[in-house]
Amino acid sequence: MRWDAFERACPEIGELARARFERDQLVMLGTIRRDGSPRVSPNECDFGEGRLFVSMMWRSRKALDLQRDPRVVVHSVTTDKAGTDGDVKIYGHAVDERDPELRAAFREAIRRRIDWAPDEPEYHCFSVDVRSAGYVRFGDRAEALTWDQDRGLRRLPPPG
Repeated sequence: MRWDAFERACPEIGELARARFERDQLVMLGTIRRDGSPRVSPNECDFGEGRLFVSMMWRSRKALDLQRDPRVVVHSVTTDKAGTDGDVKIYGHAVDERDPELRAAFREAIRRRIDWAPDEPEYHCFSVDVRSAGYVRFGDRAEALTWDQDRGLRRLPPPG
């Protein structure tokens, strides 16, 4: 499901994720290597045209991972070992965006954020098709949420 549809289906996690990703301007991206082992890489992300975009350098290992196997996880950057900031996880499939209008929307989104955009066609641009999501926060305001297309939003017992 495209990002805008996910935010409508699950605003409880979608709004937290958007705010966190926009604030940090960085996520941890999990992909699957050729040998089946995980690869975790820092990555910038942007929003535009109802999509969550993740882009990367041309022919980078993580881009090649996604072209071979589109399964991906987008995880918020964790900076507090106590976990009171909360962690957002978005699970889905990467869509290799080749449409010139969508790529232009991505370039405009990144230009608004950092006053720079990559040159065409020397970068990979993927959007994330959301399949499931989770959020967990520890401490005094502990909570745990999970969502998927089949079961919708579920509140789990608070961690800790």
